[in-house]
Formats: sequence, structure tokens, C-alpha cells
Amino acid sequence: MTNDTNKRQHLRVPIELKVEYKRLNTFFADYTKNISKGGTFIKTPKALDIGTEFIFSLTVPGLGDPLRLRGRVMWVIREGEDPPPQAEAPYEPGMGIRFIYENDVQRHAVLGQVERLMVDSLGSLLYSKLMNSEE
Repeated sequence: MTNDTNKRQHLRVPIELKVEYKRLNTFFADYTKNISKGGTFIKTPKALDIGTEFIFSLTVPGLGDPLRLRGRVMWVIREGEDPPPQAEAPYEPGMGIRFIYENDVQRHAVLGQVERLMVDSLGSLLYSKLMNSEE
């Protein structure tokens, strides 16, 4: 279900995970601000351009290897600019990322992992209530 105020399709949960990605020949390590089943927000003063597709790794506590994902930059907040309508206060420089899946197997695996992160962050009862209110 889409929320009319910010057009989100999925519940977002505040979470900070280490994100690593490469831009040209430079590696970056930033952090997420929140995550949903559809994507994440990466806090960074050096956002990639809107439309850029890239591979990034999320370091998830309790998961042995980082979760490698493909994403597309959907919107950007740059220092000193007005944030786009999708941005959530407090406004920090960074980029809104939509997950891109290679196939249904990867999609289900990532969605399962994101759901576990959301349950761990919110608790199963609150997560269940919030998910049921979205339907």
C-alpha cells in the first residue's frame, strides 16, 4: 500500500549498517540511515548521480559475509540543497537507493534478510502490527 504523504510502498525502519561500494577507483564506506523491503538510504556527503546503478555490500550483524546487492540511486540530498519530497527529516546528505534483484531467488533471499533486520530492530510484535497496518 502506498502512503499518500510520501509515496512509500514499504515500511522503513531506522537502522545503521555499514555500506561499502566503489566509485570509479575509489572505495567508500558509509552507513545506512534506514531500510525497507524496497531499498535503503545511504548517508554520504559524496552521493552518486541519480540513475546510477552500482553494487554495494551491507555488513549485517550476525551474518557471516556482507550482503552484496545491486541498487539504483533514485534521489539525492546534497549539502545545502532542498531535500526531495521522498526525504525524511532530519535531512542528511545522502542517496535513496532502490534494490535491483538479479532473479526471484535473490529477491526472496534479500527480502527475508531485510525482514529479519526489521524484526530485530522493532521487535516481532511491533513489526507485525506495523506490517498489518500497511495492508
